[in-house]
Amino acid sequence: MQVSKWGDSLAVRIPKTLVEEMGLREGDQVDVIRGGERGVALVPRDEKGAFLERLREVQEPTPEGYRWRREDAVRR
Repeated sequence: MQVSKWGDSLAVRIPKTLVEEMGLREGDQVDVIRGGERGVALVPRDEKGAFLERLREVQEPTPEGYRWRREDAVRR
C-alpha cells in the first residue's frame, strides 16, 4: 500500500477485500494500534455498544412490576 499526503496528515487506503472482510462502511471509526515494532492493526470501534454500556452504568433499575406504557411516555 502507498502512503499519501492528505492535508497535513498521511493516509493509507484500505483494500476493498479487507474493507469487506471487516464489514467497514464509510464513516465508521477505527482505532489504529501498533502491532510489534513495525506493524499496525485496525480495530473497528463499537460506538453503539460503548454508548449502551455507559448508559447501563448510570441507569437506575425500574421498580418491580413496573410496565412501560407509551401513553406515559408521551403525556405532557
